[in-house]
Amino acid sequence: MAGLIKRSDIDEVRSRTNLADIVGDYVTLKSAGSGSMKGLCPFHEERSPSFHVRPQVGFYHCFGCGEGGDVYTFLQRMDHVSFSEAVERLAGRISYELHYEDGGAATDHGNRARILAANQAASEFFVAQLASPEAAPGRSFLGERGFDQTAAERFGIGFAPRGGVLMKHLNKLGYSSEELVVAGLIGKGERGDYYDRFRGRLVWPIRDVTGQTLGFGARRLLDDDKGPKYLNTPETPVYHKSQVLYGLDLAKKDISRGKQIVVVEGYTDVMACHLAGVTTAVATCGTAFGVDHIKIVRRMIGDYDNADTTATGEVIFTFDPDEAGQKAANRAFAEEHRFAAQTFVAVAPDGLDPCDLRLKKGDGAVRRLVTTRKPMFEFKIRRELAVHDLETVEGRVAALRAAAPVVAGIRDSALGIGYVRSVAGWLGMEPTEVQNAVTAAKRTAAPSGPPKAPQQSQSESSSQSPPEGFGEAPAQAGPSIMSLKVDAITRLERDTLMAVLQHPDVVGAELIGKLTQISIAEPSLAVVRDAIASLVDRALEPGWASAVADEVPSSFSTFVKQLSVAPIPEREERIAVYCVQVTTDLIERDFLRQKRELLGVLQRMDRESDPERYVQTQRDLMRIEADRRALREET
Repeated sequence: MAGLIKRSDIDEVRSRTNLADIVGDYVTLKSAGSGSMKGLCPFHEERSPSFHVRPQVGFYHCFGCGEGGDVYTFLQRMDHVSFSEAVERLAGRISYELHYEDGGAATDHGNRARILAANQAASEFFVAQLASPEAAPGRSFLGERGFDQTAAERFGIGFAPRGGVLMKHLNKLGYSSEELVVAGLIGKGERGDYYDRFRGRLVWPIRDVTGQTLGFGARRLLDDDKGPKYLNTPETPVYHKSQVLYGLDLAKKDISRGKQIVVVEGYTDVMACHLAGVTTAVATCGTAFGVDHIKIVRRMIGDYDNADTTATGEVIFTFDPDEAGQKAANRAFAEEHRFAAQTFVAVAPDGLDPCDLRLKKGDGAVRRLVTTRKPMFEFKIRRELAVHDLETVEGRVAALRAAAPVVAGIRDSALGIGYVRSVAGWLGMEPTEVQNAVTAAKRTAAPSGPPKAPQQSQSESSSQSPPEGFGEAPAQAGPSIMSLKVDAITRLERDTLMAVLQHPDVVGAELIGKLTQISIAEPSLAVVRDAIASLVDRALEPGWASAVADEVPSSFSTFVKQLSVAPIPEREERIAVYCVQVTTDLIERDFLRQKRELLGVLQRMDRESDPERYVQTQRDLMRIEADRRALREET
């Protein structure tokens, strides 16, 4: 086994990697000004973005849950890989050759890497097998649904032959049968015999947002196959069906760009949508659309609560008209409240799914299906009304009772008022009757969510309120940027250290040197200033902020990282002027403090009793005034 990766290589790979590119595979990031980016945190559920990324510094930090670190930390947390795996993955991404302490070459550094490699080898094997004579039923299946060879290649579709061929192939490549069982590629019988999990089936690779194959979905083709219609990879260390969406690797860029995602019900539906031009389509993999899927979707479309409605995206569901499709619709509606985005339902008039719709009516019909979608609330209300006889008084009353809780659940008050009028029109009732029913439904609804914490007094909240845009302060052992006082002096000290950590090249070595000689009133910020002072000679070197984070006591490391990623309150084009000015202001403030103290000393001093001290104090006062004037002239 190879030894430890050399520290110089670790630092080099980090410096060559753009943190925003890596994080952007998982989170939609928006500019937060001054080289900072923000999005919804991938480590906890939130409705307003508190996850900040500072690519130039190489740090990310969530001001909501406290998670933070560099690009290696991010991959370790997101993909559950070891540190060595994270370094090797990024090195491979930039084609950088790593060196090890014992001179060895890269080897496997974890079970996850072996599984991913085995999946990739299996995917390539399946693709090659699609051209074999045995795969004729698979090619016919695709052709009958309007998918040619180009489409099969675009989505990586393959064929799994019978006879244990895959296991033999992978064994020859060096993968043990036990490893392949863990990967979900083969099974093990009660007698200890091994067999291919996918046999005689058409196979779709299920990939993560970075394009790595996590597992497979396989469709039954042959009459003598008594297994389920669709068979998926079981739960493995890399494949968790509740946390993956088929097609997301192909759709993520257009989802992020257009703030729209279309959720369909099957692999062929995803293919049909993409080929028809609806390139934001994804599907779940053998499970219902749930909370974990919602977290993924919200991060991809940048879905967060904001008064600016232009920031709101669209989530469009398509459902089959059968019983399973209706159950899926009910589940989707039950989770609608988790979205800040607008939710819609698209159902073809004749009940065709996107694949059949494209086959029978062409690409344009698929696009129209999406553009003519109905709001989720309208879809749900109309479904409730449809099961009642609206020709009778009893039926209309029953329909109102069924629809009222739906309207009561609408968070947007203006939208709720609109639906009250709509329901009144659909039922032929007065709006006041509908409003009374909705009000009653709100009163009887069970309270949702955890109880609110007691409110703080005015004085308590004012001293603890976080800077704008940082979210709520997480519970943690060390100091936090959100727990700092909000008085003018502390704010100036905080902003200066943010400027020095994030833009040392702009502030310059001379000003940073002067900063280390002044007094800092806030104790936690003074600790950071002391670390800066001890490393001042390295201020203009790569990895400056990381070095400061390593220099402070361990309980202050997160605090330094927060300062290194927090958005600087200035427009991008003025960042250089701002960083110099805020540092100069803090240094000049300390000069004024020293001047005030010396003037006080002079006033209290008896010149006759200690003339030498009096003269020296005057000289110190003149020196400080000269330094102050020089500082102003320099800036």
